[in-house]
Amino acid sequence: MERAKNLRPIASDNSVRAKNKICIIVIFLFHLVGLAGFIIPSLTVLFITLVPWHLLLMLGIIVYSYDNFDSRFLLFALTAFGIGFLAEYIGVHTGWLFGHYQYGSTLGIKLFEIPLMIGVNWFLLIYAAGVILQRSRLQNTWVRIFTGSMVLTLLDVLIEPIAIHFDYWHWLDAGVPFKNYVCWFALSALLLFIFEQFKFKRQAIVGPALLIAQFIFFAVLNLMY
Repeated sequence: MERAKNLRPIASDNSVRAKNKICIIVIFLFHLVGLAGFIIPSLTVLFITLVPWHLLLMLGIIVYSYDNFDSRFLLFALTAFGIGFLAEYIGVHTGWLFGHYQYGSTLGIKLFEIPLMIGVNWFLLIYAAGVILQRSRLQNTWVRIFTGSMVLTLLDVLIEPIAIHFDYWHWLDAGVPFKNYVCWFALSALLLFIFEQFKFKRQAIVGPALLIAQFIFFAVLNLMY
């Protein structure tokens, strides 16, 4: 009996590792397929319509991979979604944040002219960056927040040309305003600060894998277009 008890944690750890491995494979596989779809002209229109479903799949993977799903995780997800959505609402309807821009049809269903998926995207990016920093050797909270905000702003630099090309959104100004990147940094810092306050237990590398896949996806598309 004692031996059986000792084996249970090992079996449980193996199960978690296997689950996380599957999640990471799915993340990279779907980003790879998405790359092919965006690059091959005959498939592009179809794959553009699949963008919201892709984001929902990534959301499902992150939720599934989270260790010990609880109300605190749900509260953080809703908070990140809500603040991200509100910031985009202010940006689109006033121009005070990010600049003067409008969303196209690629991100799917809109509420008040803002795609619901943009809130999901903010949650995914902040969670992924937060977990990377959580697993890093950076001990200082403010250093982690600054580093994560810089990483996410760099990602936006890669996203912008592709987002414009594929009608995620478009700018009413001539080009992407510098204000956009300042606001991306500031909003990322705010949401990462909130992430830090939840003090989640150390999570697996599924979130970081998603962020890496995003960097690769948009970097390759920038080379192709």
